[in-house]
Amino acid sequence: MEDVAQAAGVSRMTVSRALRKDGTVSEQTRKRILDLVSKMNYVPDQMAGSLSTKKSGFVATLVPSLNNVHYAKMVQALTECIESTGMQILLGHTDYSMAREEQLVESMLKRRPEAIALPFDGHTKRTIKLLKQAGIPVLELWETPSKPIGHTVGFSNEEASFSMTKQLIELGYTNIAFLCETNDEWTRGAARRTGFRLAMEEAGLSAHRLIRYGSPPMSIKDGYHIGKNLDQYASDTDCIFCVSDSPAFGVLTALQEKGIKVPDKVGIAGFGNFEVSRYSTPSITTVKVDPAELGRQAAELVIQLLNDGSGKKSVKKKIEMNVSIELRNSTRQN
Repeated sequence: MEDVAQAAGVSRMTVSRALRKDGTVSEQTRKRILDLVSKMNYVPDQMAGSLSTKKSGFVATLVPSLNNVHYAKMVQALTECIESTGMQILLGHTDYSMAREEQLVESMLKRRPEAIALPFDGHTKRTIKLLKQAGIPVLELWETPSKPIGHTVGFSNEEASFSMTKQLIELGYTNIAFLCETNDEWTRGAARRTGFRLAMEEAGLSAHRLIRYGSPPMSIKDGYHIGKNLDQYASDTDCIFCVSDSPAFGVLTALQEKGIKVPDKVGIAGFGNFEVSRYSTPSITTVKVDPAELGRQAAELVIQLLNDGSGKKSVKKKIEMNVSIELRNSTRQN
């Protein structure tokens, strides 16, 4: 900064004010300073600037996985909107671990983010306490928790799963199995499992065909294993509703290799509308979710909150995303 100040013939304070777009610096002087900054390849110390402005200039966000295309699309949309305001995204991934989430939340809050957005997959008590005491906008994504910490952008996974199960029943399926992870108690998969059970019970059908295998997130490989060994898990099932499209594709592949026709013998449904569900043969019936729109809505809410005193009553506390059932060729037709 000293070199830029000398070259511009101004003080270090003037350079600092120009970089912060302080109105006390004339436009002509500011342009001269910015030109020199560019020519001299000077990189401003944003943390130093934040000490005086009390703004870090970034939004923290967490995702459960870096491999899931849904989270990638959500983060991309979120990033594009946030960066259009001049702020940046600080990204971390929890690997579906509440303990890791707690560590990341604590670490990120030490960097004083403007806001934090994270998935609702259950939190430790300490994570909840840290977020409540942070004094910044907190957004929980992908679900609509009954007791939100701050604001939410998502949908009811339980209701979405209930709707899918009800649709499968209307198609004539009665011995429906639900495929999910073994230890899903703190994930959205648990809500989907509950939705399945409630819909089956409402229809007077048995919900005992619960196939639990592997750890979150369930993979194509996991679904393939179940499909190859279906007789061991649910030999009398006429339809398998999978916790996501990935295992659904695995089940489909395995059944086809065994010569079991889908949907003639067994129907298959997934959740998420992943690309693989659209282009598999047959295409997979699924719950359609728009991760990019979720990211945009979350970003717009963050921007509103930061422009509105970090959470006045004029800003919505809850944004509910639309989801829909996509009936495709892996299940019977109406």
